[in-house]
Amino acid sequence: MRTLGVVVAQFNRAVTEGMEASAAEAAEERGAEVGRTIPVPGVYDAPLAADRLARQGDIDAICVLGAVIEGDTEHDRVITEASARSLSAVSIDRDTPITLGVTGPGMSSAEARERVDKGREAVEGALSLLEELP
Repeated sequence: MRTLGVVVAQFNRAVTEGMEASAAEAAEERGAEVGRTIPVPGVYDAPLAADRLARQGDIDAICVLGAVIEGDTEHDRVITEASARSLSAVSIDRDTPITLGVTGPGMSSAEARERVDKGREAVEGALSLLEELP
């Protein structure tokens, strides 16, 4: 059985709660286990939590879930780009699949709520990577 770590941003919890539920459902359907879930304040905080999970020997892959909603400034774009780059670096440095189940940037609250299945997609992506990588 594959064991996943899940990092869930608490900012925009109305959206990420649904993402977390869809991720758990997908893991169960695919015969995987969510070994540990770490809540973090926001998407920007996810790389450190993902790195900590990747250091644990019992976590095979990590799914990062979050929703970055568009605001009046470029803040949403800055946050998502910095987080994605950092998560990619952690994945390569730790040789651990890390999937990005994060909506945004440039997304309204309504659009983000329509995409709670990004949690499912993150789990499916992580499990597919585990199957394909030697």
